[in-house]
Amino acid sequence: MNSNYKEALQQDIFNIINKATEELGLESYVIGGFVRDYLLQRRIPKDIDVVAVGSGIELAKKVSSLLPNKPKVQIFKTYGTAMLKTGDIEVEFVGARKESYSEDSRKPAVENGSLKDDQERRDFTINALALGLNTKTFGDLLDPFEGREDLRNKIIRTPLDADITYSDDPLRMMRAIRFATQLNFKIEPESLDAIKRNAERIKIISRERIVDELNKILLSEKPSIGFKLLHNTGLLNRIMPELTALQGIEEVEGQRHKDNFYHTLEVVDNICENTDDLWLRWAALLHDIGKAPTKKFHKRIGWTFHGHEFVGSKMVYKLFKRLRMPLNEKMKFVQKMVLMSSRPIVLAQDIVTDSAVRRLIFDAGDHVEDLMTLCEADITTKNPKRFKKYHNNFKIVRQKIVEVEERDHVRNFQPPVTGEEIMKVFNLKPSREIGIIKETIKEAILEGEIPNEHDAAFQLMLKKGKELGLTPSI
Repeated sequence: MNSNYKEALQQDIFNIINKATEELGLESYVIGGFVRDYLLQRRIPKDIDVVAVGSGIELAKKVSSLLPNKPKVQIFKTYGTAMLKTGDIEVEFVGARKESYSEDSRKPAVENGSLKDDQERRDFTINALALGLNTKTFGDLLDPFEGREDLRNKIIRTPLDADITYSDDPLRMMRAIRFATQLNFKIEPESLDAIKRNAERIKIISRERIVDELNKILLSEKPSIGFKLLHNTGLLNRIMPELTALQGIEEVEGQRHKDNFYHTLEVVDNICENTDDLWLRWAALLHDIGKAPTKKFHKRIGWTFHGHEFVGSKMVYKLFKRLRMPLNEKMKFVQKMVLMSSRPIVLAQDIVTDSAVRRLIFDAGDHVEDLMTLCEADITTKNPKRFKKYHNNFKIVRQKIVEVEERDHVRNFQPPVTGEEIMKVFNLKPSREIGIIKETIKEAILEGEIPNEHDAAFQLMLKKGKELGLTPSI
């Protein structure tokens, strides 16, 4: 025992757990993230892990009976755990246990054990820290693996042999990298080597669990830390080969292209300064994945990546499907951002015409602001003059978007003349001609040939109908 941290246990819940523990004659401890984040002076998590030397389920029931609102206890018999919610706090109770693993599963065989057994089965020393909840040991820190020292030195280390820890539960490799990213810690060299040696074991982990860790890495302040570690350990190639395919610089006849993998990581870090939106961060991560399959060298013009945005948007669907990510509006949003990722860049390089801006707003709809945020993050030039020039050009594009939208209202465009009105005027049934007239009106508005108003659109409808040999019935 090193120090007393009673001040960490000021919430009422700890006094109630203390009372329940004493009444049942058990030992209990708060362990893991709560203790780690308290010592790091981070925001204390709302989920608390309590380990009992004895039955965690019985302790949970007793705690519930002592709480004023008698919350429902959820019991997970298979794992010998129980959980209850009180206010905005979620407390999970588990009996101290030993674990042993088989080769093909991360689900261990479990038997009762001591607190030390329970601390040994934890993934990292910084997550094995425990505070006593019994009256005699209330607030005492139990730190058998010098986790507090590792917190001080910013190190991720496993309590036991790293090879065994990672081989037993390969998700811990992802967690090590995620914690290193979130906390800006270093993974201890032996532990890092063990991840490289055990990278192949990631195949037994469900894709949902892997994506959960990837999301946490992407939501951190500087995701590039995690993605570089995933790449250097061989995990990324097994999870997202589309990304690692971007790595490397080829040179032909003295002409080189940039390393699109490291460029991508810069873009992700850039966008994280301006948005917390997970799916926009995914779009930044995947915006160039189409460059690997479309890369070509031409003697006359050098390296090209023609159509990489279109190819990349198709790859997004395959990647989401393979990783069992949501195939809903979130995926469609990422696809749209990847597909349109170069559009504002082209605008920013040319004289910005109203019609080009109208088309951008029309195609991007409600996501035009997200698209601009992505494109600004895509400026990774190290040349200060160019950097300033590109950002100034984007300011002009942004201003133009505001002006054009205020005047022409093409965001989430609805044609001023509906299909029903065209059918009524020309006495038509659903037909190809209706589509042609609607497309003509839309194009004329986007090109600025007519205003986005009913009367002008109606006159153009009559004119186009006449060209198509239609007679109005009015």
